[in-house]
Amino acid sequence: MKSLKQFTAVVSAVLFSLTVTFAEKGLSVKAETYKANTTKSEITWNGKKVTGEHFGKVPLKEGSFTLDGNKLTGAQFVADLSALTVEDIKDAEFNGKLVGHLKSDDFFSTDKHPNATFVLTKATAKTAQTFDVTGNLTIKGITKPVTFPVTIKTDANGSTVEGKITVDRSKYDIKYSSKSFFDANALGDKMIYDDFTLDFKIAAAK
Repeated sequence: MKSLKQFTAVVSAVLFSLTVTFAEKGLSVKAETYKANTTKSEITWNGKKVTGEHFGKVPLKEGSFTLDGNKLTGAQFVADLSALTVEDIKDAEFNGKLVGHLKSDDFFSTDKHPNATFVLTKATAKTAQTFDVTGNLTIKGITKPVTFPVTIKTDANGSTVEGKITVDRSKYDIKYSSKSFFDANALGDKMIYDDFTLDFKIAAAK
């Protein structure tokens, strides 16, 4: 009986120590990590120019995020730029030409930098489901901070994260037809705007 009491006391002490350690580090035993389902997740890109716009998809390669109760405490995602698609051009030849151009060194240099990554650094809750998030976005090997709103919905089947990122391509050395690198008057109607958007809906489960 004495040995059992001593064992119970030791276990209790260890559990108490772990609880204190978690609390001191701002962690929680309730934190849960959700892994992205890449086949059910979607990222849509949209880029605009003086004469119109183009849009398509970028596959999600992998990703996860962590919720501690209603707090978003971590997230990281990898998108496969080497597999991007164009959806607004139906002609196969012209579609292929634009895809090839976007993958070239004029834009994303996907032979050298096939992936774009995002790593969360801060999340500020606005409501129980909405957050303003800040993180490091890496494109073409260049990392810059970005901030954008997201909505997270969780139920018995898992969780979804939805949001929209506006990216200034000039910060990632994407110079082609950009007024940040060339004279806007000289570019004329060939100018492509620096900002492009990434709309995403990421499905995930524990």
